[in-house]
Amino acid sequence: MLVILWRLTKGYRLHPWDSPYLKWRIETWSGIEAATITPGVFLAFCWNHRRELIRYLRWADENSREFSGSW
Repeated sequence: MLVILWRLTKGYRLHPWDSPYLKWRIETWSGIEAATITPGVFLAFCWNHRRELIRYLRWADENSREFSGSW
C-alpha cells in the first residue's frame, strides 16, 4: 500500500496538496474545486475520508500487483 502512495505522490512528496493529479482526483471524487485546494483543505479532506482513502490505496495496490505480474 505504501508503494502505491509513493508512486501517486511522485514529485510532490513533501507537498502533496500541490500535485495536479491528487487535486484532480479530489475534485472528481468530492466536487471540491481543484483551484481551492490548500494544505488545510487537503489535510482536512484526507482526515475526513481516511477510511475511503485507505480502501482505495489497498484496491490500487492489489490491481497494480495483478498488472505488473501479467507482463
